[in-house]
Formats: sequence, structure tokens, C-alpha cells
Amino acid sequence: MADHTANSTAPFVPAYRRLQRDGAFPDRVRVAQEALRDCALCGRECHIDRTQKPGSCRTGTDAIVSSAFPHMGEEDPLRGVRGSGTIFFSNCNLQCQFCQNYEISQEGQGQSVTGDQIASMMLHLQAMGCHNINLVSPSHVIPQIISAVYLAVEAGLHIPLVYNTGGYDSLDGLRLLDGIVDIYMPDMKYADPDVAQRFSKVPDYPACNQAAVREMHRQVGDLQLDARGIATRGLLVRHLVLPDDLAGTTEIVRFLVEEISTNTYINVMGQYRPEWRVRERNIAPLNRPVTRAEVEQAKAIAQRAGLRLDARRGWNLWLG
Repeated sequence: MADHTANSTAPFVPAYRRLQRDGAFPDRVRVAQEALRDCALCGRECHIDRTQKPGSCRTGTDAIVSSAFPHMGEEDPLRGVRGSGTIFFSNCNLQCQFCQNYEISQEGQGQSVTGDQIASMMLHLQAMGCHNINLVSPSHVIPQIISAVYLAVEAGLHIPLVYNTGGYDSLDGLRLLDGIVDIYMPDMKYADPDVAQRFSKVPDYPACNQAAVREMHRQVGDLQLDARGIATRGLLVRHLVLPDDLAGTTEIVRFLVEEISTNTYINVMGQYRPEWRVRERNIAPLNRPVTRAEVEQAKAIAQRAGLRLDARRGWNLWLG
């Protein structure tokens, strides 16, 4: 496989700084805030006026943040040597029955924060030396993020912005982020709508997810790395291997090759274990961890197709 470690030699300028330079940022903030009044920002498109009451995401006008810290467990192009500056938003727009962070995603643990506070988190993470700002489960708080980035840019934010999503995103929401996000990192969880309904309560996930990934790639293209191997711009796909191939690896890889790019960077993840409802209710066939053979088979599918496979073994080491 070709070496893509240093495929960008031009000085890095974040997308959002160009938006600021062109004077278009204040208008984007205004349009994003107005979108809360008839919300179609994520794949659920609930059309609730979130300035009056919470949407289907259980979130109103203020975002809820559970934590913010330099994360050393992300993919190598994100974590580098100083970590990825993660901000974890509560109340995910999916209901994955096996969620490993259900206290945050489903129970909403965290603190309500203002745009000023989110901006301060971003600047603090940058001052700690993080290589990027990594927004985790951000789909339902796009307006709050855009407002915070605007404030942070005015105060000197200058590192890449990562949109780290479960992949259930609307085109309306993503278009608001065009020219703001540098790196899109979506999950591609399922290829089968019946499986998506059974385990994440969203039967339209495959169609919505694929449309979102197309739009993300249109905005940022293939993943670009600097001379240090740190990601600066582009698409990085995550695919969690599930027992009995419930995630549909072959179909997802085929989609990426045929409709996105053979140069797509993909992390085929092998850390699945039964959690939350699956563990509580012993829901088969997800009531067991994945095996090493299942993970290696999924990786082989991606590698044979020519995709850029994330090489770090990381969390897969425990597999038997």
C-alpha cells in the first residue's frame, strides 16, 4: 500500500480561519442559531423548536458537555504525541443498545455549557498542546459548536477541527459546517436497515449515513497528513466490527470504494463487547465480544479493496 504519511506540504490553515478572513462567519452563526427553531440538524430531523423545548436529542439551546481532555486513545493521525483535544457532548442522537458510554449518550451525564465555555475549552486544549479539537457526538449541537468556534477563532484558535460523529447526520446540518470542519470522522455502523432498527432504533441509518459520508467527502476530500503523520484535513471512517458480521463490512467497504474513494482512510475497530441493554437483557447475537478471527476477516476485506487501513492494533490486543 502506498505511503500517505506526508502528503501535504503547504502550511496548514484551518478551514474556519478562511471563513473568518472572508467575513462570512457571523452570518453562518446567525443561520445556525435560526436552525434551532425548526430542527433538522441531525438524522432524526424532529422539526422541534429547540428554543422553546428540547428536541428528540433531549437538548435545547445549550449544549451539555461531559468532559474535555487530551485523548491518547484515538487513531495515530489524531492523537500524535500530545493527544487529541476531545470535547464529549452528552445525549447522542442514536440509541445503540450496546453503547459503552451510555451514561453520557443516553442518561445525559454532564454540565450545561454556554458558547463562551465551549470556546474556552477549545483554547485550553490548544494551549495544552493538543493536535486538534475533537468534537465527540456533535450532530445535535451544531449551532452551539459553530458559535463557540467563532468565539475561539477570534481569540486565536488555529488547530484542526474534528467532527467525530456516530454517522447519523443530516445534510442540512453538514452544510452548515462546510468551511468550518477540517476533519470528518464518521462511524459507518450498519449496511442493513433492519439491523440498524434493531440495535440503534434508526431504520434509515444506512441511507442517511451514506448520504452524509458523501457530503463529508465532498467538503474535505481524502485524509491528508503532514510531515509528522498528523491529520490536517479530510475524511477518516470508523467501522466497528460486530458479532456475526452484523455491521455488514463487505457492503460498507464496497460503498467506500465505489462511491467515495479507494484512498479512504478506515479504522476497522475490534473493541466490541456487550454493554448497556445488550448486556442487561442478554440480547443475542450481540451478547458476546467479537473474536480475533472476525476482526481480522473484516480488516482483510478493507485491505483487499485497497482502502487505507489504520495500522495501529491498539484496543484489539485483548482479543482471543
